[in-house]
Amino acid sequence: MKNKLSGKVAVITGANSGIGLSIAKYFNKNGIIVYSISRTIKEYDCIKTSFSCDVNDIEKVDNILKEIFEKEKHIDIFVNNAGFGIAGAIENTKAENIYAITNTNLAAVMALSGKAVKYLKASGGGNIINISSVGAIIPLPVQAAYSATKAGVEVFSRAFANEVKPYKIKVTSILPGDTKTAFTSSRVIDNEQGSREEQAKIEKSIKKVEKDEQTGKDPDTVGRAAVKILKKKHPPLRKTIGFFYKCVVFLPRILPTKFVNFIVRKLYL
Repeated sequence: MKNKLSGKVAVITGANSGIGLSIAKYFNKNGIIVYSISRTIKEYDCIKTSFSCDVNDIEKVDNILKEIFEKEKHIDIFVNNAGFGIAGAIENTKAENIYAITNTNLAAVMALSGKAVKYLKASGGGNIINISSVGAIIPLPVQAAYSATKAGVEVFSRAFANEVKPYKIKVTSILPGDTKTAFTSSRVIDNEQGSREEQAKIEKSIKKVEKDEQTGKDPDTVGRAAVKILKKKHPPLRKTIGFFYKCVVFLPRILPTKFVNFIVRKLYL
């Protein structure tokens, strides 16, 4: 059977490690030509070319997309994966960190999706995949800023999908749960303020989150899911990774929001 993905061109942000790298690897296995846009460049066989660029430099990213399009004559897939986490009570989180995570995790996703559209339009359509999180549906304490940005990605993806549907562009948000990647070690910890008692409480919560992540799913589960999305004629608007997390995100549909929040508080605080 002919591989319909072979020869397609994909651009992935933040593909130098973790989930982004796993997506690149599985795309490459399916014959997709992969380009990466990341702040730091690492060479991998599964990536044709890596460009060094911060996703907040919208003009530079647009120039990179133009360069790829002129070289390949088409761009079929764009994956918004770049992002980072912040942990700490909002009361003590530095304003500059809140703005930084909002810019990278949400504003850049919206702006770059807008830039990618013109190239996908010129290519006759394609797919945009945005990496969100289960935390978008079940927001976690001491990760309020991160959860808020991922909820924004989820809402944006649905609205954006309607805008680009006439151009044969399909949008899907992927919601991974706890995943074992370097995301854990690179998380910004903002827990320097408050009393010792408060700091100890927040630190305990952060350590639980870190433990859950480092005993969580392999990032390859996301890479495989991304390929399945591309193979579907009518891909879902949202794809949650793993049966357990599918059950978790279903809870708010059947339980009162306040009760779900109570459960989360008991688990993490």
